[in-house]
Amino acid sequence: MGVLEEAKNEFVRTCNKAALDLDEPVRIRPLSSGDAIGDARDDFVLKKGKEYVIEAVFETGRGQAFTGEPRRWDGSLREVLSLDLSDVSRRGVIVATMNAVLRYLGLATGTIHCRDEDPVNCGAQIADRLARRFGCRRFGAVGLQPAILEALVERFSAEAVRVVDLNPENIGTTKYGVEVWNGQTELSRLVQWCEIGLATGSSIVNGTIDEIVGCFKDKGKALIFFGNTISGVAALLNLDRLCPFGR
Repeated sequence: MGVLEEAKNEFVRTCNKAALDLDEPVRIRPLSSGDAIGDARDDFVLKKGKEYVIEAVFETGRGQAFTGEPRRWDGSLREVLSLDLSDVSRRGVIVATMNAVLRYLGLATGTIHCRDEDPVNCGAQIADRLARRFGCRRFGAVGLQPAILEALVERFSAEAVRVVDLNPENIGTTKYGVEVWNGQTELSRLVQWCEIGLATGSSIVNGTIDEIVGCFKDKGKALIFFGNTISGVAALLNLDRLCPFGR
């Protein structure tokens, strides 16, 4: 069973335990980059139009998710629970809804992306927390988040950091002294090299999370997710997550 399927099953149990009315509406809309992250710097993928944020609303709960295929969606919670996991747009709907519902229930935090200066400050906060927890180690980043990569290099040095990404515009380039490896073909190389993994939570939507989790588990290495997208799944499955400024 994959990570998202496991989380969805646990989510259904949580909804039933909380006696939620499954006919209550869920409303989802795509956000502009300004609505999602405000005046953050221009090298974030949201600013480049490579990824998007959708926002789900359930009762008073709000939850967001990164996706490459944003869509507007209106229906009941029951209808969300009936969606399959076969494509990225449906996965985005399911994940954003989980985040909104679990936020409404008080079971998940940081379900909304940070804004303005906080996406940049997030990198330094994550580097500090990793340093306090693990000391100086070799860190492997799955997913290029520029502020996080920059902060890791500043804190630990370029020799102590490696990164893989799926965007062909990034692969083979050098960012902050670190060559960007191919996330499709060089993930195992990254896992073999590093001691600690730090992976984007958007992997729960783009369909890569099972491979990422499997690779780190096979090597017995710690894996921490970052970001708001995986907030609900992390709460349901007790996954390690960092999101210093998630709202």
